[in-house]
Amino acid sequence: MESADLVMEVCKTLAPLSSRFPFIFKSSFDKANRTSLGSKRGISIRQGLELFKRVKAEFGFAVTTDIHLPDQADMVAEVVDLIQIPAFLCRQTDLILAAATTGLPVHVKKGQFVAPEDMAHTVEKIRSVSDAEIILTERGTCFGYNRLVVDMRSFPILRRTGASIGFDATHSVQLPAAAGGTSSGERWAIPTLAKAAIAAGIDYLFMEIHPDPKHALSDADTQIPLERVEEFLSLFSQLHEAVCQLPRTEPLLVS
Repeated sequence: MESADLVMEVCKTLAPLSSRFPFIFKSSFDKANRTSLGSKRGISIRQGLELFKRVKAEFGFAVTTDIHLPDQADMVAEVVDLIQIPAFLCRQTDLILAAATTGLPVHVKKGQFVAPEDMAHTVEKIRSVSDAEIILTERGTCFGYNRLVVDMRSFPILRRTGASIGFDATHSVQLPAAAGGTSSGERWAIPTLAKAAIAAGIDYLFMEIHPDPKHALSDADTQIPLERVEEFLSLFSQLHEAVCQLPRTEPLLVS
């Protein structure tokens, strides 16, 4: 949430698309996991929640945001429709339980340092207090310093948990902390990885968008230009529809 004006500009562009491409609008009132102390973080939680109320009232969008502390869960749950757990915090038991206890659906980004098999423990924590929907989202895995890779085998492994499966197409092309105190990225790779993940059978696609990516205060190198959102959503939707028509194959057994 750089400003209220930016949020409303994005929402006005998305509004005509919402009937064709159902989505949940996500923005962060606080980017607490920035590389540098000098990086912009956002606005206060109270200002952020008031802005979400405005988005819901004016556009009717479902909204979500991420929390970083357990005591934020109840306050956020009064406004949003889904609570997100950031990748770096996907093993924080108190945070996860606080989100799940609200009764809202919980969306957990898989940490870059976590094997997909180990996300079963996160699901177990949530289900210990809630039967609400769970979404697990792949966002790349650390491969040496300053680089992420996406292992397509992650998706069927995550699905074994019974959760819905998502893919973060923009954070997955980050080069973490590779730009002297900030993250850079490879924007050109977003469509390739998104198409591959859709072909692998995901349920949700996560994308960062911005009207002026070069000047975004967060993740400038991995934002999709707002003016191209309809183009990308149309392409990804067609591919998803084609994949849904295919029979789901059972895993091959190795004897």
